[in-house]
Amino acid sequence: MENVIECRNLTHYYGKRLIYKDLNFTVPKGRILGLLGKNGTGKTTSINILSGYLKPQAGQCLIFGEDITQMPAALRAKIGLLIEGHVQYDFMNIEQIEKFYSRFYPNWKREAYYELMSRLKVAPRQKISRMSCGQRSQVALGLILAQDPELLILDDFSLGLDPGYRRLFVDYLKEYAGSEEKTVFLTSHIIQDMERLIDDVIIMDYGKLLLQKPIDYLLNNFRRISFDAPASFEFIANERFYNPARIGHTMEVFTFLPEMEVRQYFAENDIPSTNFMMEALNLEEAFIGLTGKY
Repeated sequence: MENVIECRNLTHYYGKRLIYKDLNFTVPKGRILGLLGKNGTGKTTSINILSGYLKPQAGQCLIFGEDITQMPAALRAKIGLLIEGHVQYDFMNIEQIEKFYSRFYPNWKREAYYELMSRLKVAPRQKISRMSCGQRSQVALGLILAQDPELLILDDFSLGLDPGYRRLFVDYLKEYAGSEEKTVFLTSHIIQDMERLIDDVIIMDYGKLLLQKPIDYLLNNFRRISFDAPASFEFIANERFYNPARIGHTMEVFTFLPEMEVRQYFAENDIPSTNFMMEALNLEEAFIGLTGKY
């Protein structure tokens, strides 16, 4: 499968603080990939590198096969970038800003912009300066969709939207990206939105990438195990069992192993199995299971 994004051995520091070392990931064409990580794990750094605003101290990032730091203008025009819903020229209204931007993009699709504005019930002559943060974010995104880019890079795309409009936008973006065969790389602090939207997920921890998988694989295979254990019992995490924690008399731990293999491991290592239970997880629970609660 053709990769639109390839990041190879990315290493970056801020001062002496390591953000990540030898980070590798790809984004295949036509996929929607969500980047998840706790604050400070490098999500914004990754967005800034992909957008060409930041040069990593080591490694290389290719988009459409070109080094992002040397990409020609014609190829860069294939990338639509949203950084936390920023909109310039907020003295304009909805119609004025669409006409202004349309002059710079030969493949401009005004219908994509106005369809989103219509779904959000934004009046055509409403001034951007009088809009809420969430509405401004969606105006910015509508302008990006109208550019008809092949790759969309969206940072905190649902910033400021209430639950109803978030759901509306998530469904619209998924429909748009699928029908137009767009590639999307995005972040959001609202993990429920990501679960509904993305095809693949990257989960980052401090200094490293924990996982890159199709979201269906993660949700169908990653499980929480819980069982009763005496206060003296300690479960040691390893490459197969993640982030053990005690809640009262109950121990919980997370794994990709199927139940038969878990029960065999417990028996071979004299691990208690009273009230043993394995549970499926949503994306937020899986994220916490992989990265830890704190």
